Amino acid sequence: MTNGSDKLANIETVVDEKVIDGKSIARQIRKSVKEEIAVFKNEHGFVPGLAVVIVGEDAASQKYVKSKKRACKRLGIYSEEYALDENISQRELLELINKINSDPKIHGLLVQRPLPSSIDTELVTEAILPSKDVDCFHSSNLGHLLIGDGKVFSCTPLGIIRLLENIDYKFSGKKAVVVGRSNIVGKPIALMLLQKNCTVTVCHSRTADLENEVKQADLVIAAVGRPQMIKGSWLKPGCCVIDVGINATDTGLVGDVDYESAKTVAARITPVPGGVGPMTIAMLMENTLALAKEFAKRKEM
Repeated sequence: MTNGSDKLANIETVVDEKVIDGKSIARQIRKSVKEEIAVFKNEHGFVPGLAVVIVGEDAASQKYVKSKKRACKRLGIYSEEYALDENISQRELLELINKINSDPKIHGLLVQRPLPSSIDTELVTEAILPSKDVDCFHSSNLGHLLIGDGKVFSCTPLGIIRLLENIDYKFSGKKAVVVGRSNIVGKPIALMLLQKNCTVTVCHSRTADLENEVKQADLVIAAVGRPQMIKGSWLKPGCCVIDVGINATDTGLVGDVDYESAKTVAARITPVPGGVGPMTIAMLMENTLALAKEFAKRKEM
């Protein structure tokens, strides 16, 4: 016989089983990467190197860069950080990128977004060597993603795939709806889900009946940047929801999904924070190691 508190504990356990714990999964991945880096250093005599360039005072970007720096230190990755004034000229920024491109200690290069309006973001992206493009934004690497033979993949989309693989999600034949069509998340994750044999619909600001599209989805990827836009009533019962959104509100950080209503309908769901975010940094570390391995292969040829 159980008392009321035991019943409550059991209910809470069932609810918690719905939550995909990105922190825990990312921790396991970082542990594995750290072990691989130790082996890599022993075999090749150097460690993977990551350079991060940040322009301006964007608070969210600064917090994210600090997290990357801590992760590098813990995993044994050599890191360099370039914090630049928001008034830096485009020419000066491109000169710095060229300098980092030629530095053999650096195998991954990331220029933190957003950039000031005076800087041409796409020009900066294309200036990064594809072989050092750790976030897979360069058009060459996006092309490899399209045909399915990339060496690295965009960090956030890759983190989403790894989250789903960790819960043994059965991709093949599932209807996936991606809400958002950015080059950073929406388009890459759509391509990656296609390669996993999902049937993919990409929705955006011009989609005629977004709610109806979402209602048909076995898998919902929310990456639109609008706080709690997707409601539980929009969801197909038993679906899986991956919330990429991180939106600051008066009550704290929330995702693009109304978490409280969605978790009563979905079979599995990621929280915000603690879902996709930790995976993005873990994938950045993994990508840096992958690029260092490619560098070592070229060096030994």
